Amino acid sequence: MRGKQSLFYHILIFVIAQLVWLSLLGLWIYWYVSNYIIFEKVGDQVSPQLVYDVQNAIPFILGLILLVGLSFITALIFRHLNVQLRITQLYDNFISNVTHELKSPLSSIQLYLETLRQRNVPAEKQKEFISMIVKDTDRLQSLINSILEISAQEKNKQMHDYQIYRSGDIVKGLLEESFEKFRVKKESYSINGDAPCEILAGKDSLKIIFDNLIDNAVKYSIANLIVEVNLSCNANKFTVEFSDNGIGISAKEHKKIFNKFYRIYNRDIPNVKGTGLGLYRVKEIVKAHGGNISVTSDSGKIGTIFKIEMPVYHHSKKRFFKGFLNKKQEITNGR
Repeated sequence: MRGKQSLFYHILIFVIAQLVWLSLLGLWIYWYVSNYIIFEKVGDQVSPQLVYDVQNAIPFILGLILLVGLSFITALIFRHLNVQLRITQLYDNFISNVTHELKSPLSSIQLYLETLRQRNVPAEKQKEFISMIVKDTDRLQSLINSILEISAQEKNKQMHDYQIYRSGDIVKGLLEESFEKFRVKKESYSINGDAPCEILAGKDSLKIIFDNLIDNAVKYSIANLIVEVNLSCNANKFTVEFSDNGIGISAKEHKKIFNKFYRIYNRDIPNVKGTGLGLYRVKEIVKAHGGNISVTSDSGKIGTIFKIEMPVYHHSKKRFFKGFLNKKQEITNGR
């Protein structure tokens, strides 16, 4: 609420400043035109020193240029301030979301531990509680790691363990792991296509990409989840098309969803939580692999398609990939 009020006041100040500049400009033009008309009518009857000439226009022209320049600078300052305010608002939302994401598993862990300490819990139930504690601990660890890795990405310190993989093998294996991790039933997803081409990639980084896409598909699906993944490759590009039957994304948000801290609010699913880092992280990883990611979707329609394209590894073009590899590595089959 405070952020919205601050933004309103800054907009109000900007509008008032522009009205002042425009009023001054209008008065200036009025003064100049009035004098010009007077001199045109009575110029022959007044002293020659008062007759209008080109030199009299120079201060006006210079002042007009200065006025326009100041208006332009004011607009730039306002634009920069507006961007900073939006970033601050996104950051505040991020802090709030992260706090909730940390608090939920911690509260759950505390509840299980208190139950184990204060009650005589059967052995079978103890195993179940311990399993849930481990799950929540993994969730916490994953969140902390994602924040640390985002920080490392922005400082260009994140290391990707690049190796050469046969794309179809590695991607299918990682997708199966991710679907199992998020408990997606076998009948709810399909992996189609054969991609025998080779790619240079970090296995853990690819896993992060698919984890985030599947996590979003699960969160933003209203009906029974259906995910379809299509793999293909040509001479130069390896392509993954990841489609789900979740809520659509409006065209105006297609680029915004890859921004840091940005989250979509949908009234149909108001309780979806997250940090706003998932797709930003996906975009940065894909970019670090020399690829690009795009989205096809429409608000109000079912389904979203994420398309990831990565360069195919060619032994004849090792120089292009040299920056990815720190040492000579053998071709590794995806496992």
